[in-house]
Amino acid sequence: MASDLQKSIHKDERAGAEIAYGAEDCYSLIVKLSQDSGFPKGMLPLKYVEEFGYVSKTGFIWMKQKAPYQHYFSSIKTRRRSLHTLREMKKISGVKSKQLLLWVPTIEMSIIEDQKKIYLKTLMGIGMSYPIIVFMTDEEKEEAKYSSA
Repeated sequence: MASDLQKSIHKDERAGAEIAYGAEDCYSLIVKLSQDSGFPKGMLPLKYVEEFGYVSKTGFIWMKQKAPYQHYFSSIKTRRRSLHTLREMKKISGVKSKQLLLWVPTIEMSIIEDQKKIYLKTLMGIGMSYPIIVFMTDEEKEEAKYSSA
């Protein structure tokens, strides 16, 4: 059970947040945030989302899902949180990425613009970069194909 101090800290983090409940509302807020921050729409998984919140003043985001979800190169718990800025998410919790044969916690995600890659950094300082196209939706892949032609 959470103490009163933990509850007050929890409320303070979410003060002034834009919160969406339900799959459709969460989807629209996640897509808006992804577009504003420069991440592809497929970066944040959209399955089983019950609640999504974003505090624009601090960059704090959180997401609650019905069940854990395996997404591309990462395993995602039912509750996640992070601080986000343009092309970067820091202090991530609830996300693990596969490094060799192990699942390790991911603490940071950033976009390396000139190389068109997304870099995932773990607690141990080990990082992996993946082509940005891997995280794009089919719609974004089509747009990228036509814009590069």
